[in-house]
Amino acid sequence: MVQGNWLFCACVDQASVGIVERWGKFQNLAVPGLHFFNPCAGEFLAGVLSTRISSLDVRVETKTKDNVFVQLLCSIQYRVIKENGDDAFYELQNPKEQIQAYVFDVVRAHVPRMTIDELFEQKADVANTVLEELEKVMGAYGYNIEQILMVDIIPDASVRRAMNEINAAQRMQLASVYKGEAEKIFLVKKAEADAEAKYLGGVGVARQRQAITEGLRDNILNFSNKISGTSAKEVMDLIMITQYFDTIKDLGNSSKNTTVFIPHGPGHVRDISDQIRDGLMQASSSGVGEAPPPDLF
Repeated sequence: MVQGNWLFCACVDQASVGIVERWGKFQNLAVPGLHFFNPCAGEFLAGVLSTRISSLDVRVETKTKDNVFVQLLCSIQYRVIKENGDDAFYELQNPKEQIQAYVFDVVRAHVPRMTIDELFEQKADVANTVLEELEKVMGAYGYNIEQILMVDIIPDASVRRAMNEINAAQRMQLASVYKGEAEKIFLVKKAEADAEAKYLGGVGVARQRQAITEGLRDNILNFSNKISGTSAKEVMDLIMITQYFDTIKDLGNSSKNTTVFIPHGPGHVRDISDQIRDGLMQASSSGVGEAPPPDLF
């Protein structure tokens, strides 16, 4: 703002408006350009106002509904209304202080009705409320409020730490839930796989024993038919003794075994052959043919 130019001529810059007085009374507005005045008639350029957008940062400290003290940094963008330049020049001594006072009043009346979380979520509503109130007041003084930005909301340091701890605890709780669900799914799938493996293993063992039983039966029948004078019992005893010695040979050739104690003698061989023969006879008499023979060892 430029005041008191007692000159014959003056130049008003672009994006500005001049205030022309005559004998101390407002006469007219001077648009940008060169203007001539008659000092003898009391005309002079009293001042020049810029019509560019100005910015004013206001820091307001207030309390929320949940008793949290916060600082709000507001950025007010305003400009002089060209047509009402005389009101802006004469009505307000210090427009920045006036705007700041109204911002303080509106913010401290609106924010205490909101919690700290609502303030962060609805800071645009606070800015709009301040804008509406300032437009009503400052418009009468020749100023237009272009925009109000709620630049920052700064709670107390202890409140920020508490909010961060709450957020971290909630995230840890959510992570624990996800981790537990993952472990549960892993254990369920592992149990299902184990049950399926055992089932398939049991089916394989049953088929293996069925094949062994059918093979022994065919061998006994073929041997009895080809060699006359032999009974099924004698053929079964011979087969059992042969398998018995084959098993001992396999145990001896295995590199993973060190010492194996096996009952050995004619009596034990006879007992084993009797047990297997009894199992085969029971399977044949029942007509199933799938009954597993007793363990060889």
